[in-house]
Amino acid sequence: MSRKKGLGRGLGAILGEVRSAYEKEIPKKEMVEIDVDAIRTNPFQPRKHFDEESLQELAESIKSHGLLQPVVVIEDLDGYVLIAGERRLRASKIAGLSKIKAVVAEIDKAKFREFALIENIQREDLKPLDLAQSYKELIEEYGITQEQLASIVKKSRTHITNTLRLLGLCDYTKSALQAGKITPGHAKVLVGLKESEQKILTDTVVDQKLSVRELEGLIRKIKKARTVTKSDNATLLSKELQSLVERLQNLGFKAKALKNGVQILFESEKDMELFRSHFS
Repeated sequence: MSRKKGLGRGLGAILGEVRSAYEKEIPKKEMVEIDVDAIRTNPFQPRKHFDEESLQELAESIKSHGLLQPVVVIEDLDGYVLIAGERRLRASKIAGLSKIKAVVAEIDKAKFREFALIENIQREDLKPLDLAQSYKELIEEYGITQEQLASIVKKSRTHITNTLRLLGLCDYTKSALQAGKITPGHAKVLVGLKESEQKILTDTVVDQKLSVRELEGLIRKIKKARTVTKSDNATLLSKELQSLVERLQNLGFKAKALKNGVQILFESEKDMELFRSHFS
């Protein structure tokens, strides 16, 4: 079980360190070329999906122009461990490079997970579900609120909340979102629906190319129909119970309708025997 960290020099400091790794001017002596096969990926990398077409495009760019931004690694006993730049490393391998430019950073290995999380949320191309998972892990790791996280990563509280809500989708809808078949806007309004409804509506969005507004209208109709059906069922049940009460009363029993049933008052053993004779 991981130990919760206070904000102090925790998350805020890590965010600053990662940002400076990209923004500061790095002296040439800190830049090295490393065999791509000598670099192991960060085992705590939260990004699960790397778009193959996008990787291929980056690989072609690297072939033509070289790697413009180095990856960040730390030294390990048997080589190096990647801290930031897995997409660039993958594309470099696709491009057929045997070596890659890298900055060898002096970072505590205990910060592997935090650096991977922060490096990811600073990327514009991160998939919505991967971003949501990164937010979730940061909140759990540091024991902070959504509002505190919003302040640290410079996003609105609404953005944090809506992104985290995506984790509540069923697996079918998550797959559609991850594949880009539906947008985060579509996914947001599907959260909270039954799994069967999510699947049907996800397919409807894809097949009919519905906009988010059109999907919202369709969901409103479904919820209205659900409310009407529930009301109709309640009315039908009430009528059936009242009919049963009238029948019992006509037979001489003391009965009354309750919300979901009927109450019968037996005043003697004879009443019970009479009831058995009519309904056994």
